Amino acid sequence: MITRMEKLTFLIYHKAYESFLDQIRELGVVHIVEKQRGEPDAGLQQAFLKRSHYKTMLQKMDALAEKQHDAPIYNKENEPDALVKEYEALQNRIMELQQQIPAISKEMDQMEVWGEFDWARLKQLEQAGWLIRFYSCAEKDFREEWADHVVVVRRESGHVFFVSVSHELLDLGLEPLRLPASSLSQLAQKLADAKQALTDANEALKQFCRKYYNTLAEASVRLQSDIDLMQVRLSSEALAEGAVVLLEGWVPEDSVAPVKQLLEAQEVYYEMRPARKEDNPPVKLRNNAFTRMYEVLTKMYGMPSFTDFDPTPILAPFFSLFFAFCMGDAGYGLILIALGFFLKKKLGKDMAGMMNLVITLGVFTTVFGAVLGTFFGISLINSDLPQQLKEFIIAGNIELFGSTYDKQMILALGIGVVHISIAMTVKAINSTVFYGFKESLSAWGWWLLIVGSVVVGTLTFLSVIPAEVSKWAFIGVGGVAAVGIYLLNNLHRNVLVNVGAGLWDTYNMASGLLGDTLSYIRLFALGLAGGMLGQTFNSLALMVVDGQEGIGLVFGWIGFGLIILVGHTLNIAMSCLSAFVHPLRLTFVEYFKNAGYDGKGVEYKPFKK
Repeated sequence: MITRMEKLTFLIYHKAYESFLDQIRELGVVHIVEKQRGEPDAGLQQAFLKRSHYKTMLQKMDALAEKQHDAPIYNKENEPDALVKEYEALQNRIMELQQQIPAISKEMDQMEVWGEFDWARLKQLEQAGWLIRFYSCAEKDFREEWADHVVVVRRESGHVFFVSVSHELLDLGLEPLRLPASSLSQLAQKLADAKQALTDANEALKQFCRKYYNTLAEASVRLQSDIDLMQVRLSSEALAEGAVVLLEGWVPEDSVAPVKQLLEAQEVYYEMRPARKEDNPPVKLRNNAFTRMYEVLTKMYGMPSFTDFDPTPILAPFFSLFFAFCMGDAGYGLILIALGFFLKKKLGKDMAGMMNLVITLGVFTTVFGAVLGTFFGISLINSDLPQQLKEFIIAGNIELFGSTYDKQMILALGIGVVHISIAMTVKAINSTVFYGFKESLSAWGWWLLIVGSVVVGTLTFLSVIPAEVSKWAFIGVGGVAAVGIYLLNNLHRNVLVNVGAGLWDTYNMASGLLGDTLSYIRLFALGLAGGMLGQTFNSLALMVVDGQEGIGLVFGWIGFGLIILVGHTLNIAMSCLSAFVHPLRLTFVEYFKNAGYDGKGVEYKPFKK
């Protein structure tokens, strides 16, 4: 449901404006209408940049701390800006060490050829008048006459590495090598020290993130509160040469009393009236505990406008049913229930709502999976269950119109027909509420044609009404519907134009509704695919054990357990992904399109601390 809103407009003396805003924010129920005048000032722009920086930094800190956070710390040394500088200093230190390690490794590779020697002794020789130079060249370029003046250190990979020792600089036609100023052992120690320093720096950063994540997170929340305050100030309008300030907002119907009490206690002139269709007020959803879990899915698409119906009460049961159909396995439902309870305790209050949704979907999957007759890939219809229980299982084929069809496929299509029929009902009612009955005759005509035909066809199939009666019922439904579709679809146009528009709508409906209905076969296909994959893993596991004896049987059972565990875990993961995406698609495309839902409403966000 959508909470009714009251539009609030008030004037306040400019000197009392700041203190009044604090009281409104403390109350935390007024949605301020943002009317930004001109570009944000430098302070607001700086706050936006800082908030963005905080958000990025908190995401990295959360990952580095492995989601283990200490309680927030409050003192002057731990101000947000100081924490940001400390975090960046730790990051810079890590980057510096990460650059040092490859450079040291490269120097070690250069010195590896020459082995261990003491640079201090070489300097002593140079002081005594000896010139020592290091060279390398290709094997083919090395001249044998150099052997009297040089010492070959190594021949490797087609190259010769040698040292010249002389009182005068030799003219070998080669450029002497520039070697690192440290010995091989010194470089090895430097590399070890750098790696240890990198390990220490990473651990220090991890501990910093764990210690100060919540501190910076609360600072980010306070910064957002300051941004809200600055935006509200921009939204206010100065009147009477700045003497008074005008501000507009929205208050939920159930929160009007405390707001009035505050306004009447201040020197404030205000007006409050119910929202009108043309106001486009913010939307606050109000649902029961079960439906509230699914509001996150509605918000993923977009909030309803104030004149729409909240789609969540219909989305909730159908999404759960679709999810269960796609999973199609009672055993997997039990796993989801256990996982939901475990993560609910592990993740805490922030994720409690999401885990409740996982548990609920697990319950639906368990019940519906049992109806479809699958338990961890095992077909229940072929098991030793009592015959009375097997009667509740929907499996096998059914004869329809001279052909044989899978019962579960027919069930998927039947659910789709019901879903689309509800969507068209919602569209017709919503059109009537918003535009009036006379302007909604086309919507009701299509509703009567589709829903009426479905009802008559179902009653005929169930032999509730005879075929002769259903024939005239179809003619009556089609005739009445045609009047609304072709003649009265727009009372302000010529009849011939209405007929043309009705024919165009017929083409769109015929092609669209057929495709929309067939889309629901995906429920059957995904459930069937998951069940077959589960059966395949079971068969593979049994093949490992079959025919084994002695020690082979032990290893066979180990392989059996691994295949069952890994196979069904993989199948659950893939089934969960499909069972989330495809029901969401059926809701966002098939249902919302036929219900005329556009999701362009503004979410209610109260101005509060």
